[in-house]
Formats: sequence, structure tokens, C-alpha cells
Amino acid sequence: MNQRINYLLLATALLGTFFSGTATRIVSISMPTVARSLGTDLVGISWALLSYQLSNIGLSIIFGRVADLWGREKIFALGFFIFAAGSLSCGLSQSVMQLILARFVEGIGGSMIQSSSRALAAEAVPEKFGGRAQGYMTTAHHTGFVLGPSIGGFMIDYFSWRWSFFFLVPIGLCGALLAAVNFRSRSAAARTPNVSIDYLGAALLVATTSTLILIFDRRTHEIFGASAKFGLGFLLVSCAAGLVIHESRTKSPFINLELFRIRRFSFSTVSLLIVAICYTLTSFLMPFYLQGILHLSASVVGLLFMAPSLLTVALAPLSGYMTDRLGPRAPATLGAVLMVVSVAIGTLLRTDSSWFLPTLLIVFGASTNGIFNPANSMAMIGMTPKEHRGFASSVNHVTFGLGNILGVAIGSALMAMAFEHHTGIRGLTPSTDNPIAFVSAFNTTFLAAAALSVVAVFTSFARGKERLSLEVAPPV
Repeated sequence: MNQRINYLLLATALLGTFFSGTATRIVSISMPTVARSLGTDLVGISWALLSYQLSNIGLSIIFGRVADLWGREKIFALGFFIFAAGSLSCGLSQSVMQLILARFVEGIGGSMIQSSSRALAAEAVPEKFGGRAQGYMTTAHHTGFVLGPSIGGFMIDYFSWRWSFFFLVPIGLCGALLAAVNFRSRSAAARTPNVSIDYLGAALLVATTSTLILIFDRRTHEIFGASAKFGLGFLLVSCAAGLVIHESRTKSPFINLELFRIRRFSFSTVSLLIVAICYTLTSFLMPFYLQGILHLSASVVGLLFMAPSLLTVALAPLSGYMTDRLGPRAPATLGAVLMVVSVAIGTLLRTDSSWFLPTLLIVFGASTNGIFNPANSMAMIGMTPKEHRGFASSVNHVTFGLGNILGVAIGSALMAMAFEHHTGIRGLTPSTDNPIAFVSAFNTTFLAAAALSVVAVFTSFARGKERLSLEVAPPV
């Protein structure tokens, strides 16, 4: 076991996750301005957002597995370069179609970066510092989240929306250079094993994840209409069934399904999915309550929602230290318990509640993010055998992304059903114009989220203390 810290590799991994967080927020804030500049509407600009999400999440596991086979530094460096090229193309776009295609390229680069970054951080430090490395990664990502909107707003106000994309180009090139330098210094990682790629498995995986995104992403309804989801549901079931059958029979599977039979990995994945769903559901619904029911100003709500990223930045290193001392189970379980407390507070909110209770809800949710994520990432990635860490890192990224999508979809669906129940009017859209019914539906939705988050507490605790011993076959 290497007892030395590879500071260059760790710094490059931190830059990658910081870059991803910044790039996500710096671009999202410029979308309304972009739509006006390119003469498009909400649906057109939604395609630009959706195309990035499809390539970023849909291809992540592909690149995570390829990184395991061909070398993580290669994929990581190439990801920075592709993202920089995609950002340059976005800034030069003269039509919404050009922007959509350029955003898809950006998403490819982002998936290559994010599928390898946490795995590289795990490899950069001795095992006894693995939790702290994952804590620093969480801190770096959310620091990017905090700075992204400010940088994006500055670029729009003093330059143009195009500079929101141009700003990312030199950072991407710098990351590619650092990753390439580190790749040269770790020549052993550069060897390409003699492997055969399961192209059919890869295609089925991309089709499955992409269809899942399309079904639950709220922009799909705006673009395709509600009726398209039935066809997408059939396609999802067909692709997922074909993927499982094919991967279980092929001699050289793209996804080694044996990993999911290991309790630490599978339970950590379930815990992450649930926490991501509940956290996003909270972030999605709370502004409606704070502004529509309590009538807080947009600036006050904005300040309240700065707390999650700031608390995550502060708590993640502490969680990493706890993980190194106690193992991942205790801090991850504590984080899941805090999520239960957070969403349970949502069941207590009323039409005349003071600002203190919703603030407490947001603080507990933010504490979950800071404490849970580093520990859970360590359980999923840092304790996975090295030859599978790229795959584990990409599963971590995809699970979190799907959790974000499902959080909005589930929150919307539960609010709609509960609002119909409390008003007795079918098809009525939830609205703060009826505050009593809205808050009752809000309470019901958060009660369901609390029950779901209890499952995350169980899976976090029941994952056990054992290290991932792989009975998993090596790549052939």
C-alpha cells in the first residue's frame, strides 16, 4: 500500500470536481439571457439543458468502466479537453440548435471528468486518509456551487452570456494539462490491458439511463408531451431487461453485476439515491412555501438557500475525518438521520409558522449533505478494489444525478395527488392561492419523504463494517 500522498493527483481531482460544480451553476444562471439572445423560448432552451444532462449522466458509467480498463488519467485529461472544446462551441453558438449540440459535447466531457474524479482522489492518498480525501472532494464541488452563480452573473452584467462559457475554456485546458502531467508521472496507469469491449452492453446501458432521465425529467413533458412517457416507459423496461440478461450471460460484461451483490456497495447506492431524492424534493418545494405562504422576499429566500452549500463546505472535511477514524457507517448513518429530522420538520409547518422552523429544516438538510456524502462516497469508492473504482465513481455520480431528477418528479407528483385529496377537486394544480390546502399537501408530501428517508437510515447502518472483498472477477 502506498503511504505517500500524491498531491498533484489529489489537486487535479479537486480541480475536476470544483470545475464540475462551477460549470453547472455558472451556465444555468445564464439560460434566460441565452434564450432571448438566440430568439428561442422555454422549450428550446430546455433542450439545451436536457442535452447536457443526457450525455453527462447517460454516458458516465460508460466512461467510468472504460477508465477502469484503459486508465483513469487518460479519460480524465480527455474529459477536461472535450469540456473546454464544448464550452468554446457554446460561446460561439449562433442558433439554439448549435447550442444544443455544443451542450451535448460539454456533457460528454463532464461525464468523463465526474466518472473518474472521486476514484482518482481515492488513489491519491493512503487508505487511512481516504475519508478526508472524499470530504475535500465534496467541499470542492460545493465551493463551485457557491461561486458559480456569482461568476455567471458577473459575466452577464459586464461582458455577455457568451463569456459564461468562454470563462470555462482556460480552466478546462489547465485541468487537461495537469491530468496529462500526472499521467506521464504514473506510467504504470498508462498501460492498456488486453480487453474486449462489450459494445452491446454499453449501448443498452446508455439507452436505459437516457430513457430513465427522459421519463422523470420535468422538461420532457414540456418538450414531448405527457403521452410520450408511455412509450418511453415501455422502452425503459425493454432496455433494462435486455441489459440485465445480456450482462449476466456475456463472457466479458461491461457491467460486472457481482458488485451489486456486495452489501456495502449496493446498500450505499440505495442510501445515496434516497438522500438525493429527499434533498432535492426539499430544495424544490421549499421556495414555494417560503415565498407563496410565508411571503418572504426572494432575496431572503436566496440567502437561506446559500446555507446548504456553505454548511456542506464546512462539514465535509469533518465527515471525512470521522470516516477515517470510525469507518463510513457511523457518519453516513448520522447524515441519514439528519435527513429524517429535516423532512420531518416539513410535516410541522403551518400557514402561519415563523421563519425559524423552515430555516431549521434547511440547516438539517444541509448538514445531511456535508456529513453523509463523504462517508458514503468512501464506502462506495474508496473501499472498492482499485480495478473497479472508475465504475464505482460513475455509479456514485449517476445515482446522485438520478436522485436529483426523481426528487423533482416525486415531489411534484405527491404534491399534485395530495392537493387533489385535500381540495376534493380532480386535476387541480397545487397553488399557494389556496394556502390551507397547499400546506396540507406540503405536510403530506414531507411525511412520505420522512418515511422514505428512514429506509436510508436502515441501509446506511445495515451496510456493515466489512471491507469490499471481491469475489468479483477481474476484467478479462
